[in-house]
Amino acid sequence: MTDVQLSQSQPGQGSRKIVIDPVTRVEGHGKVTIRLNEAGEVEQARFHIVEFRGFERFIQGRLYWEVPVIVQRLCGICPVSHHLCAAKAMDLVAGVDQVTPTADKMRRLMHYGQVLQSNAVNFFHLASPDLLLGFEAPVAQRNIIGVIEAFPEVGKWAIFIRKFGQQVVAATGGRRIHPRLCIPGGVNQNLTVEHRDALRKDIDQIIQWCRDALDLHKTFVHAHEKLHETFATFPSSYMSIVGAEGGMDLYDGTLRAIDADGKPIFEGVHPSAYRDYLIEEVRSWSYMKFPYIRSLGRENGWYRVGPLAQLNCCSFIDTPLAEAARQEFMARGNGGLVHATLAYHWARLVCMIHCAEKIRALLFDDDLQGKDLVLTGDRRPEGIAIIEAPRGTLLHHYTVDDNDQVTGANLIVSTTNNNEAMNRSVTKVAIDDLTGHEITEGLLNHIEVAIRAYDPCLSCATHALGDMPLVVTLEDADGSVIATRVKQ
Repeated sequence: MTDVQLSQSQPGQGSRKIVIDPVTRVEGHGKVTIRLNEAGEVEQARFHIVEFRGFERFIQGRLYWEVPVIVQRLCGICPVSHHLCAAKAMDLVAGVDQVTPTADKMRRLMHYGQVLQSNAVNFFHLASPDLLLGFEAPVAQRNIIGVIEAFPEVGKWAIFIRKFGQQVVAATGGRRIHPRLCIPGGVNQNLTVEHRDALRKDIDQIIQWCRDALDLHKTFVHAHEKLHETFATFPSSYMSIVGAEGGMDLYDGTLRAIDADGKPIFEGVHPSAYRDYLIEEVRSWSYMKFPYIRSLGRENGWYRVGPLAQLNCCSFIDTPLAEAARQEFMARGNGGLVHATLAYHWARLVCMIHCAEKIRALLFDDDLQGKDLVLTGDRRPEGIAIIEAPRGTLLHHYTVDDNDQVTGANLIVSTTNNNEAMNRSVTKVAIDDLTGHEITEGLLNHIEVAIRAYDPCLSCATHALGDMPLVVTLEDADGSVIATRVKQ
């Protein structure tokens, strides 16, 4: 349950500070602070990331072939994404530009299983209590158990779609969490016939359940059109990777960024050139960085990633059911982009259908039983790779010395890319829904609903650059600051 604190930040002045700590039903630890003036108007709202995980630092000195296994320990929700992105980067360090067909398809199969199960976790377990039971439903009911009681069919989808995605990961990587499939230059196993046949038995049902979930979600949207279109919503730029001819490709491709009108900001950008287009900013009140597009500057260069960006940026999807769903989704933009923040959920379901279709196609591809698993080449000092994780664009950048030890690492994680957008959504909801109202737990949940639409993974994203001081603040009973101490 969220701990809501109301304090007089300026005793006697009538101003207040609201703290939502922790933000619930997200991965990792974060809080929101909202400052209200004497008139009850929102003056400031911020989404703080309060944990720090120093993976960029402590993988330095490790041997480069260890990194795909080590770095995935960032998270138990999306370890596959880090495993694959690190492996792609280390392919380049190992001198391999393109892995074998068997290795490529094994990695893709694992990736689609991961995206499928992770998106299912967000939609069913984390977001559906708000969508199906109401933003202000009682706290005791507003959870996955409440959903299962009220909508048993949704509970079945929540359990079995996620279970299937995890089975795909286990079949390819040896276990459901923190798999061990990838090595620099390829993979260490193919897909057994036994695993293939077991997955084949269930895939058609999984596809149908994903379609059923989308149909159910559309009934929510149609019943709450105004809320869906305006809640936490604003025009923005978007970024994702796209494949050949602009088609959706969640595993490999080049970077495309578009502005709020759908016009290109840049496209065809190879991962190795990301520093020419993106820059990262650190702010004192969060352990999560704020990336932005260099050419647009820090004020206007922020953007959104994730399922909404994946659909807005791609020109088409190469699987028929997902493409039909994409076209229906994009029609909501009336010839333009779809900017609704809650539309992340609709887009997420389209991506789930796409992943299930891709899994089905791969399960009938004989290359998965191939024997040619690994390639080698001439060692290189640097590897940069990009992948579309469940939450959006993920970048891994490593430098390696002549002793095969990692000397530098930079991770731009999906949630990091959405940092500014999440803060803007928090601010918009605070202004729209809290100003002039009596503050209740239900209203404060509106703030969390906006954050959950982005499906943030806060553990993955906490890698701020620069000084990371320990700050201790002592306050009295009224919330007035008595003393602050900083240790660098």
